[in-house]
Amino acid sequence: MTTWFSSPDEAAARLHDGGYLADPATATTTYLAGALEKPLLVEGPAGVGKTELAKAVARAADAELVRLQCYEGLDEARALYEWNYKKQLLRIQAAQDGDSSWADTHDEIFAEEFLLTRPLLTAIRRPGATVLLIDEVDKTDVEVEGLLLEVLSDFQVTIPELGTIEATRRPFVVLTSNASRELSEALKRRCLYLHLDYPDAERELEIVASQVPDLDRRVAGQLVATVGRLRELELKKAPSIAESVDWARTLLALEIRDLDDKAIDDTLGVVLKHVSDQDRAVRELRLRR
Repeated sequence: MTTWFSSPDEAAARLHDGGYLADPATATTTYLAGALEKPLLVEGPAGVGKTELAKAVARAADAELVRLQCYEGLDEARALYEWNYKKQLLRIQAAQDGDSSWADTHDEIFAEEFLLTRPLLTAIRRPGATVLLIDEVDKTDVEVEGLLLEVLSDFQVTIPELGTIEATRRPFVVLTSNASRELSEALKRRCLYLHLDYPDAERELEIVASQVPDLDRRVAGQLVATVGRLRELELKKAPSIAESVDWARTLLALEIRDLDDKAIDDTLGVVLKHVSDQDRAVRELRLRR
């Protein structure tokens, strides 16, 4: 069994050192995921730090990050492994020229040198510390969840031509979901669960200050308050924590000392990426002043 963190407090401290401010629930669940060697399912709206948590664990543990970016249409060949068909064909042609038997050729073309590993198999086979990030798992088809069950249950992969490959060192697995669809109970049962939401103003101010320490504290407070108001609006895409940090860096670069109407108008594109959202935000922010 691999010890990733010795306690929730150590998890919080090491994640903080890696640039991630974890609240007690996040630190505790992250510690337990490592101690119990169970996958961690992190759910919540886009931009609250789900993916960044996996990256922070990798930094804190000096581990390799292996990422499977999920999308509609993802299949086994892209997630797990596939055979290098072009290389196999060349080997078959060479065997025919050399009068090798098909039995011998068949065994050769399904050897390791013809295997193309994808993220899931790569993470299973790595001997060193590995964080496997299965990002936006809710975007995949239900069939892909079945593929994940064997990997997440037994940390092994079965390749018919080669047999079963078991993990020599279990990776720290983080699955993220924006909750665009309900995940299966079978998948959830194999995971610890953590829900992340947008932080309160005090915590977001702490995050902004840690990432952009040179920004005037008063301006940072204005920024956080404005972002909070923007998230209350019916927007296509509410500002993420990362966009709050980007806005802080923008204000610092422009040497803006006060987040007034003009400053907001000039820089709103940093946090809102739809014209309709910008128009609504400008209108609503003016009414609330």
